[in-house]
Amino acid sequence: MSESLPLTVRVSPRRALLRLLGYSLIGLVLFFVPFEIAGQSTILLDHAASALQVHARPLVIGIALLFMLYGALQPWLSGSWRGDTTRLVFSGLKVLGLVIGVAYLFGVGPAALYQPDMLPFLFDKLVLSLALIVPLGALALVFLIGFGLLELVGVLMQPVMRPIWRTPGKSAIDAVASFVGSYSIGLLITDRMYQQGHYSVREAAIIATGFSTVSAPFMVIIAKSLGLMEVWNLYFWGAMLVTFSVTAVSARIYPLSRLPSESRAEPPLRAGESRIATAWQAGLDQAAQAPSLLSALRETFVDGLRMTAAILPSILAVGLLGLLAAKYTPLFDAIGVLFYPVTWLFGLEQPMQVAGAVASGLAEMFLPAMLLKDADTLVKFVAAIVSVSSVLFLSASIPCVLATRIPLSLRDLLLVWLQRTFFSLVFSIPLGYLAQYLGWL
Repeated sequence: MSESLPLTVRVSPRRALLRLLGYSLIGLVLFFVPFEIAGQSTILLDHAASALQVHARPLVIGIALLFMLYGALQPWLSGSWRGDTTRLVFSGLKVLGLVIGVAYLFGVGPAALYQPDMLPFLFDKLVLSLALIVPLGALALVFLIGFGLLELVGVLMQPVMRPIWRTPGKSAIDAVASFVGSYSIGLLITDRMYQQGHYSVREAAIIATGFSTVSAPFMVIIAKSLGLMEVWNLYFWGAMLVTFSVTAVSARIYPLSRLPSESRAEPPLRAGESRIATAWQAGLDQAAQAPSLLSALRETFVDGLRMTAAILPSILAVGLLGLLAAKYTPLFDAIGVLFYPVTWLFGLEQPMQVAGAVASGLAEMFLPAMLLKDADTLVKFVAAIVSVSSVLFLSASIPCVLATRIPLSLRDLLLVWLQRTFFSLVFSIPLGYLAQYLGWL
């Protein structure tokens, strides 16, 4: 959106106030207020996507295939596949994803791939849902993060950012945008701030690996897959709490703690003005200078379309490979041994199975949800949170981080993933037990 700002005219203070209050309220309602329609209680975004899938399934399938076709061809047409080995591998996986999608629709391939927990689940529950929810979610996010609410929250968070997360106050906006927006947009912001000298290497690395997780629309898909939409607010805020808590820990241990950091002094508040007043003014300023609603919707919608095209084929390819590895090889069980002590110690049902499923999140963040969709409610709640709070996964976020100028190696990212997954389990399991005890889960 920043590119649009010079083209806009600052609106009057009265209109800025209406934008801040009105548009932000719409965003909060769209994402956080459940409505009961046709006997189902969920947020409006999910209602819209579900209705389209039920009443316009052929159209949704056609849209998904177009997304996958563009996503598979784009790296080869633009030449981005030449960037490095990682880009080449994922460019090939996107083509494989397109082939898998077309083959599935024509019923081509081994019968084992057509078992309910394989391609039918991947395509019907994930690909078709994402083809709708990510673009629709991009539109809804404009109201939540485009007209001052984000800036207002960011200023209020300044006093706690440095002590807790070892990042400057200005990173509060970046952190929240990464969480409620998308990892790709969040990483773009972080990389730009790092290149401009606003963040040190350590600060940029903490934000990139600690806050740039999947967006709210992706979380809707996880919640739907695990039957958690009835406790959507508990899940969303629980995931946010665990994600930020784990980041506070990972920022203080190797490898992130060893990265160079040249801290800058925080700018003081204006004389005679409280933090709340400054936050309110920051929100009003953003509301006043933001582009028109139509312009913001158009730009964000286009970003949502690009992201959807990029993720659909890779999710189908990596997701299927991950499911096959989980079902026919001991790969994730071997990695899961590292998490088994936690799942066993906290008394989860089938602790080894849970540990292996959680480990599969390294390949694709949706895999734990796929593998544990028939588990008990507590395990599903924990898996849903860990899928988000682990932040890093090979099908999308890790290649995105490696594509930035932030000097993080694949080894560093894998170690951070291991740490984040371990501590995510340590924090989310007690939270799940507490929610059960209080009758919230």
